[in-house]
Amino acid sequence: MASLKLPEVVPSPTQDSERLRKAFQGFGTDERALILVLGHRNAQQRKEIAETYKQLYNESLIDRLHSELSGDFRNAIILWTYDPPERHARLANSALKAKKKGIKQLQVLVEITCASTPNHLVAVRQAYCSLFDSSLEEDIISNVAAPLRKLLVSLVSSYRYDKVAVNLEVAKSEASKLHEAISNKKLDDDHVVWTLSTRNLFQLRETFTCYNNLYGNTLEQGIKSCGSGDLEALLQLVILCIDSPEKHFAKVIRDSIVGLGTDEDSLSRAIVTRAEVDLLKVRFEYYTMFKINLDDDVSGDTSGDYKDFLMTLLGRGPEGE
Repeated sequence: MASLKLPEVVPSPTQDSERLRKAFQGFGTDERALILVLGHRNAQQRKEIAETYKQLYNESLIDRLHSELSGDFRNAIILWTYDPPERHARLANSALKAKKKGIKQLQVLVEITCASTPNHLVAVRQAYCSLFDSSLEEDIISNVAAPLRKLLVSLVSSYRYDKVAVNLEVAKSEASKLHEAISNKKLDDDHVVWTLSTRNLFQLRETFTCYNNLYGNTLEQGIKSCGSGDLEALLQLVILCIDSPEKHFAKVIRDSIVGLGTDEDSLSRAIVTRAEVDLLKVRFEYYTMFKINLDDDVSGDTSGDYKDFLMTLLGRGPEGE
């Protein structure tokens, strides 16, 4: 359910590279040409363009975008141009190196581990090691305090089975153990961490359903009853990203827009990382949750090339080759 729109006939990487090079030359940058090319290519095509551009002109496409552009548009289009594993590795590193590492900063780690495929998580961990000369686990241990550290290390170290495999008896048993941990207010219990970080997503969703049926409230509500600390907030994010990632990203977008000023970093991250995954589902959930069109909210809260680029990724921007 991606929102990204590709042309019927995709030009070759060489043709696209030449068009990008032309957009950089002359008086001023042709931002519209950049959007028309990069905003209508999938991850593999963008990777081939970047490689071809480097071969043809002996310079990095990312570096050239950085020098030619500015502001939120530059940040968003560079984020989009990165290969997805490198993109998430850089987002994770930025979150871990931030001076303030609250739930808002750390939620990108939850998105990588709970709203992505197991193979993508492996690729992110490999990219992280290559880029930063340390593992994602090491940097979590160095930069995140307990008890969040324990949960996050377990999440990034896991490799979930990614096929539909559900055992109802196991779901009932694990729902019972989760309820026991909540009743005792021991949310960092090994069983809670192990269950949420290793079970496949389909099994976990069945466990969440069993919890609701057995105890009359959702697992998220149970965790919320334990308090309002960072661990409770992080666990609620984990559950939402596992149970309904499209609802999570709808909320991220809404939170980035509502209030004083726009959180462009969160807005860009949500749209860029989901445009090739499930942004059409996010759009549907957004309207269901907030009774307003996502496109209208984004369009009304952004402007210029930044707005045009985000609307392109939403499938509503300028088209044509």
